[in-house]
Amino acid sequence: MQGSVRAPEILRSGIEWFNVARPLSLQSLRGKVVILDFWTFCCINCMQILPSLRKVEEAFPEEVAVIGVHSPKFTAEHDGRTVAHAIARYGITHPVAHDPEFQLWKSFAVRAWPTLVFIAPDGSVVGQHSGEPDPEKLLQAVREMIERARNGGQLKPSPLPLAGTSTADGALAFPGKMKPLATSTRLQRWAITDGGHHQIVMLSEKGREAGRIGSGALGFDDGNLRTATFNRPQGLICAADVIYVADTGNHAIRKIDLAAGRVTTLAGMGRRGGALPQAAPSLETALASPWDLELDGDTLYFANAGTHQLGRIDLANGTARALAGDGGEAIEDGPAAQARLAQPSGLALSPDRSVLYFVDSETSSVRALRSGDAPAVQTLVGTGLFDFGHQNGDFVEARFQHPLGLCFADGTLLVADSYNGVIRALDLETRRVSDFDDNEFFCADPVCLPAGEPAGVTADAENVYMVDTNNHRIVAYEPRERRYRTWFA
Repeated sequence: MQGSVRAPEILRSGIEWFNVARPLSLQSLRGKVVILDFWTFCCINCMQILPSLRKVEEAFPEEVAVIGVHSPKFTAEHDGRTVAHAIARYGITHPVAHDPEFQLWKSFAVRAWPTLVFIAPDGSVVGQHSGEPDPEKLLQAVREMIERARNGGQLKPSPLPLAGTSTADGALAFPGKMKPLATSTRLQRWAITDGGHHQIVMLSEKGREAGRIGSGALGFDDGNLRTATFNRPQGLICAADVIYVADTGNHAIRKIDLAAGRVTTLAGMGRRGGALPQAAPSLETALASPWDLELDGDTLYFANAGTHQLGRIDLANGTARALAGDGGEAIEDGPAAQARLAQPSGLALSPDRSVLYFVDSETSSVRALRSGDAPAVQTLVGTGLFDFGHQNGDFVEARFQHPLGLCFADGTLLVADSYNGVIRALDLETRRVSDFDDNEFFCADPVCLPAGEPAGVTADAENVYMVDTNNHRIVAYEPRERRYRTWFA
């Protein structure tokens, strides 16, 4: 659609609005350049264009109205409450229209996430772009639209009727992964990525806070443990007195040296990169939304969600390279370099270190990268980009819904099945999937909450811990007592 086509009205029944005092209409936005951002909150490419849109909003606060049109892919994304969580989690401040029936998607003939539709101040559609735009070209295109409208007397700048967004005010805000922390003191037993606070939190073995790393400000600054800054970190892995962090919003991997009290950048350049190289210095390698990490000696594995690949860093010589995935988004097995992944978001090495298991969130799948002379990717559970559900049974029949994390516990592979709000268990010998809880655990909390998109799962010799992301807490499952309870919040 382009030229002088009149834009369909966006004020419709059945659409829920966020971040505004009242629903918006295109008629009320006459005199502004309007950018409709068709997105869904599971989509990594949708997340990666948010900084570009934010730059446009900051440059032209009264001339441009960016409006997110949430067009959900997964069943869980149809609930407006989950959309509200996603808006808060990603710091979205512009208006959002939640359109679960795809009314606007159909009216504007959208075909993919993300898609930007550009509407001139006179209400006509002047362009459409699918995929992630170049940030500078986007800014320049919008600047030119504004100048044309100003010269034509159509531009009428005015502030948007925005409403404030709620934020988490507890100890955690949208935590991501939790991993065991190897230190000489039992006072520091676990490390958690506290994405909403842009920090790393350390906990004791009793679930008490033992320290925080990062100032809490959003940024990309190395330095001491107190002043360094992060940008919505999601994943991490720990060695002796060292924490490696998947600093997702900065498209970087950071190293926290607890003994030296320093945070440094290990890989990434602070901007979204393309497909991973075959081999390059890690500090000169641009990453794309690294989501989780695993460690085997001097080899640091990372899930490069933004390019649908797995990568590895050789810590001994400081090089990074692609490990699996050719950069295309799909579920295709085979030789590692030719396989296709879809937003890998969680990693777990097998106890014998021979297999790297991972979850591909966009295909709701659990997959394995088998090492050896001919590394290859094999899918355990999952079939396609639009095949998902909550179904147990044989690996062939089982279904997940946008899983984000996994770990081993007593030989069983546990999966944080995020959009189903449960932990699933994979028996690798019988090749069957079941619910870890299966209504056998009782809730020991005074107020019992359903899980809110758990992004991580981990375990020790006694308990299994779920990172209950949207409820801003860690939940402990205690098999001996057959109970679960809030362990840290």
